[in-house]
Amino acid sequence: MFAATRADALAALEDFLPRAGRAYASRRNHDGGPGTERTTSLLSPAIRRKLISEADVAERVMATQGAAAGEKFLQEVCWRSYWVGWLMQRPHVWTRCREELAALLARTDLDRAPQRRYAAAIAGETGIDAFDAWARELVETGWLHNHARMNFASIWIFTLKLPWQLGAHFFYRHLLDACPASNTLSWRWVAGLQTAGKTYLANAEAIRQMHPRFRLEASLARVAQPLPIDDPGPPRGIPRADVIDSEKRTGLFLTTADLSPETQILPPIVAVAATSRIGGDPAPLKRAHAEAALADGLARAASHARAAPEHLNEDHPVEAMRAWVARHGLEQVITGEAAIGPEAARIAALRAAGIPIVQLRRRWDAVAWPEASKGFFNFKGVIPKLLAG
Repeated sequence: MFAATRADALAALEDFLPRAGRAYASRRNHDGGPGTERTTSLLSPAIRRKLISEADVAERVMATQGAAAGEKFLQEVCWRSYWVGWLMQRPHVWTRCREELAALLARTDLDRAPQRRYAAAIAGETGIDAFDAWARELVETGWLHNHARMNFASIWIFTLKLPWQLGAHFFYRHLLDACPASNTLSWRWVAGLQTAGKTYLANAEAIRQMHPRFRLEASLARVAQPLPIDDPGPPRGIPRADVIDSEKRTGLFLTTADLSPETQILPPIVAVAATSRIGGDPAPLKRAHAEAALADGLARAASHARAAPEHLNEDHPVEAMRAWVARHGLEQVITGEAAIGPEAARIAALRAAGIPIVQLRRRWDAVAWPEASKGFFNFKGVIPKLLAG
């Protein structure tokens, strides 16, 4: 269902294009569930790993639907770019979320009542039919419709009264398309933290209309009490893009942040490598998808460079990278830019160890990220420039 290669992602995009215009705009919030015709593209896991880029998608939608008919779908493509740019300018929000999550996970081990509520929620055993079905669908497929995600998060926070950080963690472990920015900030938005005081309250009748397979007879919260104000502070701006030296002997290193670097302008590449496995603690389904995508990206990059693909030992990443750099006499190592999160932390650790890492920033991101300092309404002003290519 979800493309794990660039070829499959491009084919899925072409298949979806006839429905990317007014059909998408009118049906995008409807979800019949697994086994039914999907109303969205299902391309988000491929875009998250940049098997295909936002620019790839926008170019084809503009060519086949135009800006007016494709407006709603194109805005959805731009939302992730907005979230990434916003969080890059406030990285402490991500750090604080991870710290709060660690404390909450430790607390649920000690406090039996929250532990039971949390266990019931992630097992899909709350008695709320829509919520329980979504929890199982997430674990079994690695995906949920966006409308389901918003309502799931709202029920988690306001009906089940569970901490939003635990829900975001559940999504992050299982969603094939979850990135630190879009996942974390979407949960903050539902909770009323992203736009201060503006919450998203799940409504039973609206859920039944958009997801008609559910009866939803259980009582849902009628009031979404905003959480205590969490001031993210002013934006700090986007770090300056790295500069690639075309005269240096260059290697290419792939992470799951960007699996199509060979589609960008690169200097001659003499060596290509990727990690032996992805890091973190993803659910098995998410790990399998990410590693299949990584294998495809490595094979394509190696073919493009006419170099043998190499895997670096993830158990000793710095030592493995140093040995690879020395073996090939590399003066710089290019990698697709990892904005924030585990992949960015991996790159930062390599840099701190003296590895000559140079991150390759895509034009789309260079245009989008600096404009994400405020709300999405302001960000929409840059969308025409993004679509202009």
